[in-house]
Amino acid sequence: MESQSLVLFFIVAVVLVGAALLFSGFIPPKSFNPQKFEPYECGIPTIGGAWLQYTVGYYLFAILFLIFDVETVFIFPWAVTVVKGNTVALAEILIFFFILMLGLFYAWKKHALKWE
Repeated sequence: MESQSLVLFFIVAVVLVGAALLFSGFIPPKSFNPQKFEPYECGIPTIGGAWLQYTVGYYLFAILFLIFDVETVFIFPWAVTVVKGNTVALAEILIFFFILMLGLFYAWKKHALKWE
């Protein structure tokens, strides 16, 4: 029974996505103005090349944000498990938070969180 509902779910998902793609091809107005195909720069003409080098600090800050942001997603299933009185889940989340704090302190010590 579960496999049938899973197959039905995927079929409905494919049909809905296909219908949305087809629908979006028919509805929008068509315009072939040459300005439409230029890169959008808020109306200001570009100066110089578009391939600028950024410091590695921006990328490091973004990666750290993604790591800590994604890890917080794991807190929600844990909260559901702990409400049911599962003490093993409590021990696991304490280990998880300890490892998370180790990563935060390491990034702090390496000055990865300073915005310069």
